[in-house]
Amino acid sequence: MTSTIHGLNRTDPALSYDLNTAREAAPAIESWLDYQRRYLRTPGVQAAIRVGDELVLSTALGHGDEVAGTPLATDHLFRIASHSKTFTATSIMQLVEQGKVRLDDPVAQYVGELAGTALAPVTVRELLGHQGGVIRDGVDKDYWQLMEPFPDRASLIDLCRSDGQVFERNEHFKYTNIGYSLLGLVIESASGSSYGDYVAANIVEPLGLTRTGAEWDPQRAAEYAAGHTGLLDGADVREVIPHVDTRAMAAATGFYSTAEELTTYGAAHFFGADELISDASKRLLQRDESLVNAFGKEIGRYGLGMDIVTIGGRRLVGHSGGYPGHITRTFIDPTDQIVVSVLTNCVGGPAGPLATGVVKLLNLAAEPPADTQVPSDIDASRFCGSFANMMGVLNIALLGGRLIAFFPAAADPVDTFEELQVIDENTLAVVPTAGYGSIGEKVVYSWDADGQPSLVRYGGSTRWPVEVFRARRTAQIAEADVHALARRP
Repeated sequence: MTSTIHGLNRTDPALSYDLNTAREAAPAIESWLDYQRRYLRTPGVQAAIRVGDELVLSTALGHGDEVAGTPLATDHLFRIASHSKTFTATSIMQLVEQGKVRLDDPVAQYVGELAGTALAPVTVRELLGHQGGVIRDGVDKDYWQLMEPFPDRASLIDLCRSDGQVFERNEHFKYTNIGYSLLGLVIESASGSSYGDYVAANIVEPLGLTRTGAEWDPQRAAEYAAGHTGLLDGADVREVIPHVDTRAMAAATGFYSTAEELTTYGAAHFFGADELISDASKRLLQRDESLVNAFGKEIGRYGLGMDIVTIGGRRLVGHSGGYPGHITRTFIDPTDQIVVSVLTNCVGGPAGPLATGVVKLLNLAAEPPADTQVPSDIDASRFCGSFANMMGVLNIALLGGRLIAFFPAAADPVDTFEELQVIDENTLAVVPTAGYGSIGEKVVYSWDADGQPSLVRYGGSTRWPVEVFRARRTAQIAEADVHALARRP
């Protein structure tokens, strides 16, 4: 699937990441995501990958509503929660570029009710970087578990006046949804528009987004993926969680979108894209504003409205999101022009690990050793698939023009991968190197009448296509028991 980003204006169309590599890796990535979804008992996973202007993967796996049995679609809406902070930070930078806001202005200049309070001198920059010492969610945050409504403007202001300050300014990095809610009020004051109207006119509409908005929209209720409860233990059954609006906290956590549209939005943060803000503003949002250290260990990095993560040497910006029933994650490489977005619809959903795994597979595909490329006269796809035996499932996939074997049940898909070299049309070999696996040993295929693998002898161990093994497993176990009885004296 391909898609052109609405209204893109690139000053440098060159990409560092090869599109053909991304296209080739997409089937293996989708297969891994689907395996992980089922293995981790996640109701639904919506995911998308964009490289430059091209949407190289868009997939919807599992259920939009597991209880009702409704399949998930790529256009189902997800609550993306703290992704909202990136929209808020982008809006602030637009207003800075227009001369309507300065980053070092005190918040009380825009929210007059805070005059004379401990939060009055906290600056816009400090709120963007979570350095204002502001309380995270309030002294009563049970609205997160839907026991009461999210705060409205009046209760937000009352909270900030009475209990808003926890630390002095710049004393600690302290992540705060209340601080970002105040930034929503700054945007309203400086722009003369409501927060929702501002982001619609200045972000959503310029990008041509039709399935993205700042707040729960009850008129589109049927379009949302259902949220699901977490698993209290391995035998738990999930229940559906209703959607609610976030009122005065929309700027911190109210947004909805899809994985596809988040990649379009993420692409507007590539260097060279000028739909929303300048490259100079992007550099402010994306640079290290805070190194987050606790107990002698770095636990994160944060810019202005974006967190910063390095995966396999690739520096990424973006955000995660946690809303009751939806957990989401988007990574943006603004230099190589890659966006990965993974959305899940349950409490505790593995969006972060899944998005990380996708980036690792893209990284692996981009760095192939030259001596393991598949010969041009061999159809490498015929070797690919998922093969199971008593010890689990092994995936063989084409990444970066070479065949890779990895275990899809592993949280890190590239932690114990092996490279395979083509010997002939029926035989591979595990590339020689140091390791604990079947290094240097042969991988021999047998084929059925349709030319599909019927079994694979991988390092001396027989593996079958997953459904074939599932059908034979019980009998195989019973046969082993018979052999054991026969050996007893």
